[in-house]
Amino acid sequence: MNKQSVDVSAPIGVFDSGVGGLTVLNEIHRHLPLENTIYLGDTARVPYGIRTPDTVKRYSLESGSFLFQLGIKLLVIACNTVSAISLDLISRRFPIPVIGVIAPGSKAAMNAPAYYNRVGVIGTETTIKSGAYKRQIHTLNSNTEVIEMACPLFVPLVEEGWFDGPIAEAITMEYLKNMAQIKIDALVLGCTHYPLLKRVIQTVVGNNTLLVDSAIETAKMVKGTLDNMGILNSNKATAALRKYYVTDGPERFIAIGKRFLTEPIKDVELIDINCLEIAPD
Repeated sequence: MNKQSVDVSAPIGVFDSGVGGLTVLNEIHRHLPLENTIYLGDTARVPYGIRTPDTVKRYSLESGSFLFQLGIKLLVIACNTVSAISLDLISRRFPIPVIGVIAPGSKAAMNAPAYYNRVGVIGTETTIKSGAYKRQIHTLNSNTEVIEMACPLFVPLVEEGWFDGPIAEAITMEYLKNMAQIKIDALVLGCTHYPLLKRVIQTVVGNNTLLVDSAIETAKMVKGTLDNMGILNSNKATAALRKYYVTDGPERFIAIGKRFLTEPIKDVELIDINCLEIAPD
């Protein structure tokens, strides 16, 4: 990508299967308040976590193509399932930087001051079955023991707003009691919904376990990438663009999205992604 050909005010594109990626977008806004952003939530086809790999690849190519055609300068895959299945495919397809959420979270777990012998990873069924986090962690340290657990009920818990209380506590304990017993050193929150459950998760696994929020780490990587390329937006004259697209239910997206963002969601447009042209291979 030629730095001279990049409009520094071009937006960052972010996509997810639904609202969960808003945790990543929120951190991007916090770390990069001057950057323009466009978010796509494929709410008509959520969740991706139960889809086959071929279906996830097709959906993610459609979402990536839509955002690329809007002139973005960097693409963030704010979905662990897509990052696990489609990151390499998407990176080859588009001539812009593409950042997923798995590498940043894995690196943060392994770059902590203490040496971690035992790292837990929680995520959707597809993310866990892919083994993407385990492979990434083992590229950094092959001796680290990685314990993985699919926690599918965490997503509906968050979307219902049940971040704590007896129901959230009981479900979290059921999923993570083994990790609590064996005293894992760090726990990677391998789904973008899960940071909203940090308090109850920390209570179950104990305060000695480091919780790694991939949303925060991804935002840091986005900032570092733009900085290294010399394409950070420094224009303070106008308010940053915040544009949202969804494939179904904009009203529900706004209602649930308020739980993920620290600023209001205003500009939401409904699109039919099935009518879009896919970027050629």
